[in-house]
Amino acid sequence: SLALCFWWGATVKPGSVFQVGSHSKAWLCVSGGDLTLFQVGTHSKAWFIAGVFVFMTIPISLWGILQHLVHYTQPELQKPIIRILWMVPIYSVDSWIALRYPRIAIYVDTCRECYEAYVIYNFLIFLLNYLSNQYPSLVLMLEVQEQQKHLPPLCCCPPWAMGEVLLFRCKLGVLQYTVVRPVTTVIALVCQLCGVYDEGNFSNRNAWTYLVIVNNISQLFAMYCLVLLYKALKDELSQIRPVGKFLCVKMVVFVSFWQAVLIAILVKVGVISDKHTWDWDSVEAVATGLQDFIICVEMFLAAIAHHYSFTYKPYILEAEEGSCFDSFMAMWDVSDIRADISEQVQHVGE
Repeated sequence: SLALCFWWGATVKPGSVFQVGSHSKAWLCVSGGDLTLFQVGTHSKAWFIAGVFVFMTIPISLWGILQHLVHYTQPELQKPIIRILWMVPIYSVDSWIALRYPRIAIYVDTCRECYEAYVIYNFLIFLLNYLSNQYPSLVLMLEVQEQQKHLPPLCCCPPWAMGEVLLFRCKLGVLQYTVVRPVTTVIALVCQLCGVYDEGNFSNRNAWTYLVIVNNISQLFAMYCLVLLYKALKDELSQIRPVGKFLCVKMVVFVSFWQAVLIAILVKVGVISDKHTWDWDSVEAVATGLQDFIICVEMFLAAIAHHYSFTYKPYILEAEEGSCFDSFMAMWDVSDIRADISEQVQHVGE
């Protein structure tokens, strides 16, 4: 009989059965020269399926980013768009890694959560840059418009004065989330190291519950400010079709957040219990893995939506100047963000 040599150097005789890795619970049966794979764990199946979606997602997103770099004709508009488009590959790769290695999920998810706030901020910058280019006297134009009242549930609050006050407070309302989210993420990391985070478990004894409440309030207010700004300038923004773009950003951020809350509720009520943890160590790990798996699938749909909503075609000009390399380097320039933060801090101080 012939022996079969595997890549790790082991020699196996025909007819033997052995296990390949305790984590995946995959067994190989070698009989008469045939190799049969069976009993693959649910965790491994989920990771493989998620990987298929990730490898379909990334080319779509990178193609859109590359085309914006090639036709980089309006930097003040395309730079925020490129930053938004990076959201999908970052979410996909991050979730796929976290799904494969649950023990480090809390650490790799930090990048995803911080970039989420960065995307919301850049969407606001995209809208304001467009308005500034089209309407140099935007503040004066707002001042003569009809007073914009607050939307539910803040309809009882006094309205913000039209003009500079409205623009500043809407911008500040979005900017606060870009500060709150990274801070709560760092707190989550510290709590995880101290053993009091307990992600996915609603309880008054862990830090995750309180951080979810803080993040939710901050996120809702940031989105509220975006909706309020859109309602006040709906006619002026109609040419760039902001609704589809807003839904792309909102759905990715909101769906990923609220589905995590929903999964945590299912764990709390016992729908997801210790009886079926499959290959995960605990029911909390199952909840986190399910969230990461769903995000990998959703990002494929988000990549298609971004391809049409943030298309590069409006920026194609007959006479284009500059190289793709210069556009790529300009993409990493964050001087505009530093200047904007300095301006907002100065206004808050005043």
